[in-house]
Amino acid sequence: MNRLQDKVAVITGVASGIGLATAELFAAEGAHVVGVDLREHAVGELPLQADLTDEQAVIELYRRAHEQFGRIDVLFNNAGISPTDDDSVLVTEADAWQRVQDANLKSVFFCCKHGIPYLLEAGGGSVINTASFVAVMGAATSQISYTASKGGVLAMSREMGVEFAKRGVRVNALCPGPVATPLLMELFAKDPERANRRLVHVPMGRFGEATEIAKAALFLASDDSSFMTASSLLVDGGINGAYTTPL
Repeated sequence: MNRLQDKVAVITGVASGIGLATAELFAAEGAHVVGVDLREHAVGELPLQADLTDEQAVIELYRRAHEQFGRIDVLFNNAGISPTDDDSVLVTEADAWQRVQDANLKSVFFCCKHGIPYLLEAGGGSVINTASFVAVMGAATSQISYTASKGGVLAMSREMGVEFAKRGVRVNALCPGPVATPLLMELFAKDPERANRRLVHVPMGRFGEATEIAKAALFLASDDSSFMTASSLLVDGGINGAYTTPL
């Protein structure tokens, strides 16, 4: 349907999972995709390798994107981590806490701080920040820093959505449930009991697919969601609406 025809979209965390699926879908919908990842990759018309916790690296990636295409219309700030040493508040070490906060929250702050001015210059656009269903409810498996970071992304997205609403820039948080990404599958392959503890809470009885989350991102990026800002879009298989007893 070419819902993003000739739009320039900067997508972070594109090497796999939700980011990769979204980059492919946005390109199929007519967008010029700038794919950003910490790892070397070849996703998008302009693949960029960058550490998003480094403010100067973020400034440079947007400069290069704008130099290449002359405008930026969509930011999908999707990159993040969920390491195994992020656990209960009782056992998570300070360095693990900070590493997750930097990757999941500070990086989104930098991307919005230095990306939104290009959207304003273009006359408007859409910012999509990947939060999580755990931003609105407790996680079935402890991951204290991840949960806190995603709550921060959700709150920050709401504030920016309000701030820029009259200037043509929409800011929304995308809140996926557990998705069958390589990161999640690797984590749970090591601990089937932990995987089952999470899966039992999903009314649909399965993990989501990256392509399903990508379609939600497309909705938020396109004019289909033109009256939506400072909001969160839950795509979680019914978790938020259900009550189940923990195992």
